[in-house]
Amino acid sequence: MANDRFKNKASTYDKAQRRRDNVDNIAHGIINHIQLMPTMHIMDFGSGTGLLLERLAPFVNKITAIDISPSMNEQLENKRCTLQCELEILPINIDSNKWKNHHNNQFDGIISSMTLHHIKDIQPLLNTFYATLKPNGFIALADLFTEDGSFHTKESGIYHYGFDPTEISALAARSGFINIDIQQISHVKKPQGDYPVFLLTAIKESL
Repeated sequence: MANDRFKNKASTYDKAQRRRDNVDNIAHGIINHIQLMPTMHIMDFGSGTGLLLERLAPFVNKITAIDISPSMNEQLENKRCTLQCELEILPINIDSNKWKNHHNNQFDGIISSMTLHHIKDIQPLLNTFYATLKPNGFIALADLFTEDGSFHTKESGIYHYGFDPTEISALAARSGFINIDIQQISHVKKPQGDYPVFLLTAIKESL
């Protein structure tokens, strides 16, 4: 990877209390909205240091972590022996043909925390999620509601200042998802403002 944006922050990423609190809320939201099963194989998209997946590990059989940051993956690798499920780490772009040829209809669910705003084109991503899921598979995606751009004060690689719930729900429906629901499940309080966080849940219809 030519430019690892998290290289200088990966080692201290987990130390921010507001980040840990936000992920706690997201994990609780997923557990409350999705019936996780001990046989499930789920994907964590934008897994980072594994803050979210380590909270859900006790409820599933296997988690495949997808992140293109080597430094974040290294931090996650250091947690492997503490996780209560099988872990696979893939530093891969899931828009690649290699992914599509080998991973369609593989996962029981896809989770993600605060990653969507780093993705330029959301519709193709949701299309890939849909293809990647087994019938009746779920998505549980958490990110910011629309904000004024002040959430990230210096960071590059931001393509969206949060999301309008109606618009992102429409994108999910266009990809084929049903039972789409969005609820506020957390907020991140920073000196410059208070930023609400949503959880979007939906399922892939059975064949």
